[in-house]
Amino acid sequence: MCGISGWIDWERDLTREMTAVQAMGDTLACRGPDTEGTYLTTHAAFAHRRLIVVDPSGGVQPMTRKLGESSYTLVYNGELYNTEDVRKELLAEGYTFQSYSDTEVVLVSYMAWGPACIERFNGIFAIAIWDESKQRLFMARDRLGVKPLFYLRKGSSLWFGSEMKAILAHPEVEPVVDAEGLAEVFAIGPARTPGHGIFKGMKELRAGHTLVATRDGCTDHAYWKLESVPHTDDLDATVEKVRDLLFDTVTRQLVSDVPVCTFLSGGLDSSAVSAIAARYYEEQGSAPLHTYSIEFEDMEKYFKANAFQKSLDAPWARKVSDYLGTVHHSVVFSMSEMIETLLETLCFRDAPGMADIDTSLYLFCQEVKKNHTVALSGEAADEVFGGYPWFHRAEALEANTFPWSLRLGERIRVMSEDLKATIRPEEYVADRYREALAEVPQLPGENPHEARVREIGYLSITRFLPTLLDRKDRMSMGASLEARVPFCDHRLVQYVFNVPWHIKACDNEIKGLLRRTMKGYLPHDALYRKKSPYPGTPNPEYLQATRAGVLHILDNPNTPLHPLVNAAAIRDLAEESQHPMEHRPWFGQILGTAQLFHYLLEVNAWLSDYHVRLV
Repeated sequence: MCGISGWIDWERDLTREMTAVQAMGDTLACRGPDTEGTYLTTHAAFAHRRLIVVDPSGGVQPMTRKLGESSYTLVYNGELYNTEDVRKELLAEGYTFQSYSDTEVVLVSYMAWGPACIERFNGIFAIAIWDESKQRLFMARDRLGVKPLFYLRKGSSLWFGSEMKAILAHPEVEPVVDAEGLAEVFAIGPARTPGHGIFKGMKELRAGHTLVATRDGCTDHAYWKLESVPHTDDLDATVEKVRDLLFDTVTRQLVSDVPVCTFLSGGLDSSAVSAIAARYYEEQGSAPLHTYSIEFEDMEKYFKANAFQKSLDAPWARKVSDYLGTVHHSVVFSMSEMIETLLETLCFRDAPGMADIDTSLYLFCQEVKKNHTVALSGEAADEVFGGYPWFHRAEALEANTFPWSLRLGERIRVMSEDLKATIRPEEYVADRYREALAEVPQLPGENPHEARVREIGYLSITRFLPTLLDRKDRMSMGASLEARVPFCDHRLVQYVFNVPWHIKACDNEIKGLLRRTMKGYLPHDALYRKKSPYPGTPNPEYLQATRAGVLHILDNPNTPLHPLVNAAAIRDLAEESQHPMEHRPWFGQILGTAQLFHYLLEVNAWLSDYHVRLV
């Protein structure tokens, strides 16, 4: 896995701009600590940072190949899981290779088939290719948006990067945020509207899109999107199809020249991935699979079950590991470690994120990286198979807004009057919600409940999942660990998207289809364990630390956060939090009062550390 960045300017000579291009690449050092490279020609300059996973000597980037009089140069972040299938097609057409890397397969595919090559790929990727003869930049992003890619076009220049910081590192790019950017942070965040880059003028290449840039402008094209089609398979055939797809995608993603492990919480999703991986390793006669779970000191002391978190993970992770015969590692963190690193993850996100969920995942990935370079996780199963509460609860199904953010009023409460007037949060969220609903591919003849669940599924895959994929990518790459997500295989996502709800919830079980698929591969009680999300931090020291931090900021009227918030309302909330409170998440299932304080701390640090200029 890697970090990519670049600068195109159709009016300037970039061969003299090594310093600026290297500065862009240096911001991505964590994404690629093993090697670095640059490429400069008259109107294009690329920088690349590499985390070596496959073919150490053959996958060096930037990579240039020639075809006749044409020259093509690639920087690429990702992995192809069907490399050999594509290579065979290219060999049959007469193309040759100098390595066994997927990098070369990507580049030669473009040389052979042009932008349409993307449709042949199964993988996670962000790609940029410069066609020297046509003076044209081609960029592409994988179908589900697992790998990030941002860009900014200004005048004759276009800058791009795996992360926003790479673009901001260029001396001609200012960290300016306007009303729309503030609305993304305060009303939508920690999610982001697809395509938005928060900073003024900055865009995100959307999942499943390509972009072609020439001196005349940019053309954005959607090469893949979810489609609604009638589902004709019965329950048994559906289970068999899902099992075939899931086993295929997990085993494809175990290919690597470096050690591979899995994350194992003891929940259904990570247990399913671990079970398939462990079985594959056993069949191959390989050493046992290594699995990792995260724990917090004194979790048993402070944990209280609620409607969102039913049980502790640790006992279940150990149970599943014993059943599968994996070498299990429990990574335990103290509250002091968490508090010391509360704001460290901001530099990976480039914007306020998911509070302690980011912090703990980053610390966890750091520990995993000590022994492994690649990890598989269960991300996306809830979006695909309908595991979240908002697929089932009337208040979410009936809500006229994003179902993971039902309490916008609690967020508006802490905004200053000036900020509310500037961003108009209710109107902004309503507009983004209407835009999202307008995208949903309808299926004629569906009853109202099936149609609504289809909408919730589409919203979850295209609006909520990207938040988790951002988190997984930035926190894992911040630790120089590659995280793969088998449930994001586009074949699986497309197929299950069209499975009717009565099959998805078969056996009267949440994610009943996935449970049936994995029957016989996991312990019965683990297979039917009630959903429990990634663990939040129940220790009261976390609330105390984030509350104290926000109150300290409010005591200084010169902090950048101050004009954006209602200090009195935050002080009232701080007082209320001194007493037992019902867990009422303002985002997702986990982010409650302590995380709101943490989020505000991040906003303040982001405005300061990134020298944000508000306009």
